[in-house]
Amino acid sequence: QVQLVESGGGLVQPGGSLRLSCAASRSIFLIYTMGWYRQAPGKQRELVAVITNTGRINYSDSVKGRFTISRDNAKNTMYLQMNSLKPEDTAVYYCNAKYSSWEYWGQGTQVTVSS
Repeated sequence: QVQLVESGGGLVQPGGSLRLSCAASRSIFLIYTMGWYRQAPGKQRELVAVITNTGRINYSDSVKGRFTISRDNAKNTMYLQMNSLKPEDTAVYYCNAKYSSWEYWGQGTQVTVSS
């Protein structure tokens, strides 16, 4: 079993920045593919960014160039640096860990971009 705990969400003005963190309960990053997803009200959950166990990274087109995913293996923590935030980035952001048939989700953290 793996527990994932997100933090760092909040209210920010358009153009601002936030950094989300996802702390894993044990060392999994060298095995699991880790990802950030988000779900806006009335919409389906969508992939934001993913980092594989080998460090390969992919972003959704909507955040490419603005968001950066990273991880600190020693701290068992993954990050999402979000810059140039837009109102359409408003959503609950979830941390995900996936390996074979195992998949875990965090509880989510709210990000609201509004003036």
